[in-house]
Amino acid sequence: MLEKYREKRDFGRTPEPPPEEPGGDEGPLTFVVQKHAARQLHYDFRLEVDGVLKSWPVPKGPSLNPKDKRLAMMVEDHPLEYATFEGVIPRGEYGGGQVIVWDAGTYSPDEDGRFSFDDREEANQRMREGLTKGKLSFFLRGQKLKGSWTLVKTRRGDNEWLLIKHHDRFEDSERDILEEDASVLSGLTIEDLKAGRLPDSTRRQALLKPADLREAKRSPFPASIAPMLATLTEHPFSSPDWLFEPKLDGVRAIALIGQGVKGSKGQRVRLLSRRGLDSTRQYPALAGELAQQVEPEIVLDGEIVALDANGVPSFQRLQQRLNLARDTDIRRAESQIPVYYYVFDVLYAAGHDLRGASLTERGSLLRRLLLPTDHVLLVEQFEEDGEAAYQAAIEHGLEGVIAKRRESVYESGKRSRQWLKIKGTQEEEFVVGGYTRGAGGRAETFGALLLGYCGDDGRLEYVGHVGTGFDEPTLADLKRRLEAIRTAECPFIEAPPLNAPTTWVRPELVAQVKFAQWTEDNRLRAPSFVGLREDKPPGDVRRPQVAPAPAEPSGRAGPAARTVVEDVLERLNGRADKLVIKVDGHRISLTNLDKELWPPLDGHRALTKRDLLVYLARVSPYLLQHMRDRPITLTRYPDGIYGQHFYQKHWEAPLPEFVDTVRLYSEHNEGDQEYLICNNLPTLLWLGQLADIELHTWYSRVSPEPDGHHLSSVFTGGAENIDQSLLNHPDFIVFDLDPYIYSGKEAKGAEPELNRKAFLKTCDVAYWLKEILDSLSLSSFVKTTGRTGLHIYVPIVRQLDYDSVRAASETIGRFIVRSHHKDVTMEWSVPKRTGKVFFDHNQNSRGKTLASVYSPRPSPQAAVSMPLRWDELRDVYPTDFTILTAPERLARVGDLWARILDAKHDLKALLEMTAD
Repeated sequence: MLEKYREKRDFGRTPEPPPEEPGGDEGPLTFVVQKHAARQLHYDFRLEVDGVLKSWPVPKGPSLNPKDKRLAMMVEDHPLEYATFEGVIPRGEYGGGQVIVWDAGTYSPDEDGRFSFDDREEANQRMREGLTKGKLSFFLRGQKLKGSWTLVKTRRGDNEWLLIKHHDRFEDSERDILEEDASVLSGLTIEDLKAGRLPDSTRRQALLKPADLREAKRSPFPASIAPMLATLTEHPFSSPDWLFEPKLDGVRAIALIGQGVKGSKGQRVRLLSRRGLDSTRQYPALAGELAQQVEPEIVLDGEIVALDANGVPSFQRLQQRLNLARDTDIRRAESQIPVYYYVFDVLYAAGHDLRGASLTERGSLLRRLLLPTDHVLLVEQFEEDGEAAYQAAIEHGLEGVIAKRRESVYESGKRSRQWLKIKGTQEEEFVVGGYTRGAGGRAETFGALLLGYCGDDGRLEYVGHVGTGFDEPTLADLKRRLEAIRTAECPFIEAPPLNAPTTWVRPELVAQVKFAQWTEDNRLRAPSFVGLREDKPPGDVRRPQVAPAPAEPSGRAGPAARTVVEDVLERLNGRADKLVIKVDGHRISLTNLDKELWPPLDGHRALTKRDLLVYLARVSPYLLQHMRDRPITLTRYPDGIYGQHFYQKHWEAPLPEFVDTVRLYSEHNEGDQEYLICNNLPTLLWLGQLADIELHTWYSRVSPEPDGHHLSSVFTGGAENIDQSLLNHPDFIVFDLDPYIYSGKEAKGAEPELNRKAFLKTCDVAYWLKEILDSLSLSSFVKTTGRTGLHIYVPIVRQLDYDSVRAASETIGRFIVRSHHKDVTMEWSVPKRTGKVFFDHNQNSRGKTLASVYSPRPSPQAAVSMPLRWDELRDVYPTDFTILTAPERLARVGDLWARILDAKHDLKALLEMTAD
């Protein structure tokens, strides 16, 4: 069945998966659409049938418009393993080019509106029959493609079919779905792959079905599930470890959907409040739309909201839908106040409890399983930039945002710090403990409610009176409810101050209240009533514990950082040869600013220490991210690039207070030494003042975040300690390519000077290296050295020490030398390198350094080490990027190495997998 697939591929060269025996899995059948940049860009549409993927390349891609009939040419079957393949098929191989999983999910044949999601054997049989007839009708549940589709065989050829969207609620003649160009597995685009960033094959998230989620447990369908609650935090924050959702002002609801569920009017849906009360009857339209979900059994978590005239969720408007008992009242409310159910989590599906799986996995599954309707919608999520998400929420009239840690599990019934709520206004729930007698127009109702929260013994601690925010119907309804729970006993721990005759009530009602702030004596300032919360039990109402916001990732360059840079540049723009500048509260003395560091060249003026400092300030928001937490080696040129210079690794003299250091064991000195670390702008400018032209960084860091917590932070006391530490486990495997191809103008015994022939040959070697790295599914990032060669960095998880990483680099180097021995060498003898590109694997050693990305170099042109896109490598030249021109490029293309550590691969797992 897979013979043609096997015949067309050399699995020694291509990273595509070799075919296994055709098989199958539990649960629904899988579909995948892979975007493939081969000779022509196209989309490979694949449907699982009988253990293989039936495949149709679609040149123009799928369309949501039923009028579009997209040509689909049926090709050879692919193995199921191909459904998760992303990477680069080498040039010269069949289908050579970049591949991402553009969409994926599960599907079922759907002729006559009948599904087979829960009967795999039946689904396969129906698909076989459709293939024989030349017409397939199926229902897709992907992240991008949903609803009913058809593949129809034409009469023009045996392999020619048409892919057409059926008419249903998922059709859209206005939306170009192809504009959503990122992979649903890795988040990468075709352009990312072309730039060198690849998905990690050892950590690739498969097309997860419920049973595939880590910690998913087979379990009977639950009768109820208590919701997980968020903890209040003090201010918005940003972090790549968190996701952010708008905080909706509604009522929490768990939706249970399944054949065994006995909902109102025979529907297979139940909506449970936070207290576990059945509220299905109050929302018949929602129940009806939830019943349209095709997953046989599923439990969802979400928020029911009503919208005000501006389309903003309003609890006060929703309150008019709460506690309605008569059918006539419910029907009237349905027409006057429609409600929406915003879903943000899936807790159970296909016979499995999913609460032990990570939020990331649950979210990926939810986006495929949930079929949105007019009033059942998916909550929008924002990645990393929580501050922007918070600001957008406030500007749109929302309460704020909910931050959720990506790896958090679902902690039922617990108020967890893995979920944090950040509010734009002070608004909390309080228990009603009594009410005061009304006067004037409110003589027949009440004056104010006495509020409190539950202490450790369950009794109330008084926080204040609320007498505003009520309309006439609310006053009357509340008075009726309060009369029913009157009591003679004061429910507060201590009798509160009274300003009018007061009636006590049993602490059974929960009020939502807005207020200006807490006073020093624990009272509410300027409270205003919002509504009653029937969904929240009084015993859960406690004084909110405010958790500190997680620290922002180091190296973020926000608006404040840019303002500081602007201030520095303004000071440096003068003519004074020395000055004192203040940066982040620190005073830095700058002297000899007009000292020439780079002499005049080819009609260009000499470049001075002032030029160096201006450059460092301008690129600091980018440069500091790459230097952070890494020991550095200084290369100082106090008399310019042609004067005497010296290296400096250790520092024992007193340092400015803003300079960070790390003390570590030095094998060369057989003792502990102090190394500098450049973590901030003052330090970077101080290094410029020292005429430290070259910024050489280690490949390892002192910080354990996020993948080094298993390693020691003890760097002193001997070789054994540092061997086991973070500093012996690099973030990168590096490849240093130096051309020994001479221009013929060099002095006797001199190193080769920069020349185009040598640089182009180095580019060839870099491309050969990239092919090997692509075949291993390893992301690779290239930069000029700022001199004559190239550096290629591969980010790796910190599982291997320097010795192991160096051995891996050597193995790859030996392979390239065998394949291209006339052009590449690893010889240490300089005469034997002549005419070839030197592949230096020994750079992967603890304590060795390379010029940091964006580091200036002591070349005549004042070139800098510049990141490149792989597709521009042969079109640029190292001298294109200098301390004068590099900032303009950064402003135009951005930092091509931004978040390079997010592209890490588990090299240890890859080596173990290769060994097996």
